[in-house]
Amino acid sequence: MLCSCAVSVRNLVTRTKSLCGLSCVGDGHFKLSGRDLHARSGVTYPWGCRRFRVILTMMVDTGASAEPGAVVNVSSEREHVGDGGYASGGWKSEDGKLSYGFSSFRGKRASMEDFFDVKSTIIDGNSVSLFGIFDGHGGSRAAEYLKEHLFENLTKHPLFLTDTKLAISETYQKTDADFLEAERYTFRDDGSTASTAVLVGSHLYVANVGDSRAVVSVAGKAIALSDDHKPNRSDERKRIENAGGVVLWAGTWRVGGVLAMSRAFGNRLLKQYVVAEPEIQEQEVNEELEFLVLASDGLWDVVPNEDAISLARLEEEPEAAARKLTETAYSRGSADNITCIVVRFHHEKMDVDSTPADDQN
Repeated sequence: MLCSCAVSVRNLVTRTKSLCGLSCVGDGHFKLSGRDLHARSGVTYPWGCRRFRVILTMMVDTGASAEPGAVVNVSSEREHVGDGGYASGGWKSEDGKLSYGFSSFRGKRASMEDFFDVKSTIIDGNSVSLFGIFDGHGGSRAAEYLKEHLFENLTKHPLFLTDTKLAISETYQKTDADFLEAERYTFRDDGSTASTAVLVGSHLYVANVGDSRAVVSVAGKAIALSDDHKPNRSDERKRIENAGGVVLWAGTWRVGGVLAMSRAFGNRLLKQYVVAEPEIQEQEVNEELEFLVLASDGLWDVVPNEDAISLARLEEEPEAAARKLTETAYSRGSADNITCIVVRFHHEKMDVDSTPADDQN
């Protein structure tokens, strides 16, 4: 059963069928220029020199208490030759309590190593929304793995509702171990950041590994809900040195003179020092909390927190806000991939008394 995202699917088809011959012939079933295909998560269909990507993830409610309910993620991307590869989209929850928009831009990089994931579901009567930015380095495999597995692992954690912080921490580290095991026979040493926001009822949990960042607007004021994991952060330097590592200057501060962040998924060769243990902050969603911005460092390198919030507040729709932020970062000279998610809270629709089934820790 499709939620309100079905409207987005129809809009997607309406906007694109004149461009590439895409038409919908049934649930999750599309036809392109006479060829049938089924949309699957993360599948890219190369249609000529310009690619049009349809990503459709559908998870059917099984009724199991630890399984997500109906989850539909729809995004569209049209990658133009020479313009850096751009994608944007958005969604609004069926109950009208929140909306989000994303914008992702390859920018000046030769390849795209940023990934993002958004999921919405009901677990044991609790509304759950999950948002994540994954910025890969040394390749895209680690970031792609997180998109495919991190939130799925988290929602299946037995303590997800009763001890959300512990569930997030354990899931981050278990997913990191799973990725390293999956890659043990390869010659790659990919790594990735993860900046995620998990909304359970009226409780927002922001977890961070690496130098992607989460910032919220509280009554118009920018408040960071994560602290970048840089090797020269005094507590991070001490942790690395206590583990037998060194922090060296090589154009910027780097772990072992190699990696410019102190925590990450993957990075097998530095794993003793570069951990995937997240720092987690909790924020109550009240009437002063306007919206959340999650973004890779391609944005934050050139757009201060205060600027990001000021720019996003100028736009009514979160998709437009996300687009404005990525475009601003590019115009200010960002040389990295730029990916941004803006989540807006609609308090006139929210039940301020709603809380998760059990106390959150």
